Amino acid sequence: MNKYVLTIGDPNKNNAGPKAKEDVLYFLKDEGFLPLPLNLKLDPEDRSFGAKLRKVYDVKFKIPHVFKKLKAEVIVLQYPIYSTYLTNNIIKAIRSYTDAKLYLVIHDVETLRLFKDDQNFSQNEIEVFNSVDGIIDHNRKMHAWLDEQGVTTPCIDLGIFDYHNPTELREEYDYDRSLVFAGNLAKSKFLTSKEFEKLAFKLELFGPSPAEKYAENINYQGVYSPEELPEHLKQNFGLVWDGNSIAKCDGTFGEYTKYNNPHKASLYLSSGLPIIVWKKAALADFVIDNNVGFAVDSLTEIDERLENMPREEYSVMKKNALAVAQKIRTGEFIKTAMTKLEKVKD
Repeated sequence: MNKYVLTIGDPNKNNAGPKAKEDVLYFLKDEGFLPLPLNLKLDPEDRSFGAKLRKVYDVKFKIPHVFKKLKAEVIVLQYPIYSTYLTNNIIKAIRSYTDAKLYLVIHDVETLRLFKDDQNFSQNEIEVFNSVDGIIDHNRKMHAWLDEQGVTTPCIDLGIFDYHNPTELREEYDYDRSLVFAGNLAKSKFLTSKEFEKLAFKLELFGPSPAEKYAENINYQGVYSPEELPEHLKQNFGLVWDGNSIAKCDGTFGEYTKYNNPHKASLYLSSGLPIIVWKKAALADFVIDNNVGFAVDSLTEIDERLENMPREEYSVMKKNALAVAQKIRTGEFIKTAMTKLEKVKD
């Protein structure tokens, strides 16, 4: 069977965005999928006349050229590619020139993330979801939202993103109740909240765009590539939080955690770290079901929870996190979801 994963050029190479898509391809290669390069220059910030002309050229010539002679039974498109115009025309070309089953692996639902109030965008996104043969979504909360929006395409829940992490797993650890947070610090406004100074726990911090100043209990450790970062994750817990407040995950990105699987959770778990999440986050179900950490309503609850957590309780979470790490490192979640999707009948 000729099965392909579309690989599309991405200009953002120094963040975790491409890492998630690269790992999907990496693990699906084990299942017989081949990369199908579609070299498009994607720069969401470039709105010049030249960029518009380039998109027209891509649609008229480059994209059809890739699919015209392609013998494919399955094509996987990793969504989104940050251009509605190109997305629609890639799908159109696949439908016009091939008889392949077309599956989407959703990395972000942009209606939930950046375009909540844009009815035209939302309608187009739902039409995209309904124009393919199958979807791998993040979890049952995202699945339910897709159902509510009228998506009728068969959907399979991923569970959590896999993460190619060759760094040796550390089974030995010092139980010092330490925390780490890694991510895009420019949007992690809760870290600069004045309320953070009232928290007692120590937080090791990694990521680009740090603030000029943080509370004394935050120790900024620099920025590393997704491949290098696991070497520095030796703490007891990974923190998964977003938004402006320590009281809850709020704002655009905080609200989004009610539906998505943040990639940093996979980074932590693939390194054998139990995680701390917001109780209303979609990921809380996974954490509780697998006992790989705990969920809180507010960051203010963490100090008491850590203070009262005996080593034995943490030891169980750590053991479970190490077991989940082995699954994440071998691509079990994407492989299982894709197998289920391929078995869905018309």
